[in-house]
Amino acid sequence: MHEMSIALAVVDQVESATRPAGATAVHSVRLRVGELAGVVPDALAFSFELACAGTVLEGAELVTEPVAARARCEPCADTWPVGMPPQLSCPGCGGATAGLLSGRELQIVSVCWNDAPVHAPTHEER
Repeated sequence: MHEMSIALAVVDQVESATRPAGATAVHSVRLRVGELAGVVPDALAFSFELACAGTVLEGAELVTEPVAARARCEPCADTWPVGMPPQLSCPGCGGATAGLLSGRELQIVSVCWNDAPVHAPTHEER
């Protein structure tokens, strides 16, 4: 199940970003996941929950945004939804020179966290 390695990598990247910012808790992580990325959303959500245990992300919500796969034919410039299983030959001209426009994404889009409170000097520290 490679979803666990993906979840661990996401947690590691988010921790690396939040540590210098002084984050005390991460509330949510939003991922963009392409249709052809080979990721099972339920398995990723389960793995993410396990990977977050004992970290600043513990209890964080994982929000996945699916990205439909689309392709473009170079010779005729037609574009189409690739679907599953992928249709990589052009439905317009039958050509086999399609280039993927989208669908392989696996990207952290946003992270929502609490910053540590700013320390205001007390009367004794002034």
